[in-house]
Amino acid sequence: MNNWRHHIVLFFKGLAMGAADVVPGVSGGTIAFISGIYSELIDTIKSINLRTFSVLRHQGVLAAWEHINGTFITVLLGGILTSLFSLARVMHYLLEAYPLPLWAFFTGLIVGSVIYLLRLHPLSRGLEKVCFLIGCAIAFGISNAPPMVLEGNLTTMFFAGSIALCAMILPGISGSFILVLLGLYPVFIRAIANFQIDILIAFASGGIIGLMLFSRLLSWLLAYFQDRVIAVMCGFLVGSLNVIWPWKQVVDSTDGIVQSTSNLLPYQFAAIAGQDPQTLICLATFFLGLALVLVLEYAGKIKSDPAS
Repeated sequence: MNNWRHHIVLFFKGLAMGAADVVPGVSGGTIAFISGIYSELIDTIKSINLRTFSVLRHQGVLAAWEHINGTFITVLLGGILTSLFSLARVMHYLLEAYPLPLWAFFTGLIVGSVIYLLRLHPLSRGLEKVCFLIGCAIAFGISNAPPMVLEGNLTTMFFAGSIALCAMILPGISGSFILVLLGLYPVFIRAIANFQIDILIAFASGGIIGLMLFSRLLSWLLAYFQDRVIAVMCGFLVGSLNVIWPWKQVVDSTDGIVQSTSNLLPYQFAAIAGQDPQTLICLATFFLGLALVLVLEYAGKIKSDPAS
């Protein structure tokens, strides 16, 4: 019964990760981080290697399944894929119909997550505070970087895939936003829409290789420098608030893709955009995001609670 409950909770965490990945500016890695499965996710990705085939050959399917933490990754991927093929439509509808309350909700989610994580891992030493500020600066700098325009050939898409998928597992950094910065988001969207198999294979191949290498680096860093790494990631989360702030003015867009924006206060948004800033509704969804962190915190403790 406990295992089933844990698997159901894990499945819903996968749903949340998949929903986050379809929202520009929000990373599935953020959801994994705040829901308490980030380290296990990184270790699981790292465990899928050449040794897996050796274990499969000499010890059998069950040993190989245990080696790659098969149940964990299968349940989580099930939630992610279910979300991508079902909740993605809901998220796109909410982005079009209720963008301000939705972004306010994500803002509350991020703020609550930072408070929760810093309570668990307080910045007690000067070096950790420096790491936190570095994380803030990196995420803020990426969010304000001017977009490039790269040629969408197979080589470029291979390296773009390796960068974008690595970004997707970093809290606070969106893989789709990285593609926008590289000027390759339209190329990627067209490849999906027109099913350009060569582009998609190049992108996926680069992503898989990059993810395998990057997961090993992250796993090593978390094993030996956990507090400093978490400080940097909390900084990523704070820096990402610049991207998901609800009230924005579009400064530049190309082919329907927003290239740069500037943040506004609600009253400025009302004056410049001529739209209702929905301040009270946004405050409500902001605090809903804060409250949801408490639910995720409880879900993250289910596995480690002896009474569960």
